[in-house]
Amino acid sequence: MVGSIVHQLTDGVCPEELAKAGLGAYYTDHGVDVYPQSAAGVPFTAAYIAAKGDPIANLQEDLAAEQKARATYEKLIDLCKDDPDVVDPLRFLRQREVVHFQRFGEALRGVQDKLAEKKFYMNGCKNMNNNNCNCLNEFNSVNNYNVCDSLCNCNK
Repeated sequence: MVGSIVHQLTDGVCPEELAKAGLGAYYTDHGVDVYPQSAAGVPFTAAYIAAKGDPIANLQEDLAAEQKARATYEKLIDLCKDDPDVVDPLRFLRQREVVHFQRFGEALRGVQDKLAEKKFYMNGCKNMNNNNCNCLNEFNSVNNYNVCDSLCNCNK
C-alpha cells in the first residue's frame, strides 16, 4: 500500500521534478516503479527476516517487526499531516500493525502456556494386562492424545 501511495504521488511527475526533489538517482534506477528499500536507500534483503526455528524466538521477532512497522507509519503520518489521501491509508496500516502485534502476543502466550503444561506418562498400552508390553504412553493434559498407538511395539 505504501508503494501504491508513492506511485500515486509520483505519477506524472517529470524526471526534472524528481531530481529536484532528491529522487533523481532512484528514478534513474527504477523509474516510477516501487523498489523495496529503506529511506536511506538500502535495498531490502532476506537477511531482515529473522527465523531461528524456535517458536518463542520467532514470535518475539514478529512482535518486534510489528512495533517497528507501527513506528515507521507514525513517522510517515507526521511527515504527511496535511494530505488526508496519504494519511488515511497510513493510519489504516498503522492500526493493522497494532492488531498484528496483539495476535502475535496471543500466539506467544499460547505457545508459552503449551510448553509449560505438565505432561503425564504411564506404562501400558491397549494390552495393559500383557506383561510383555513395555511401551510408554504420553497423555497430554489438554486433549488426552494417546501416542502409544504409534510408538508401541508390543502385541496389540
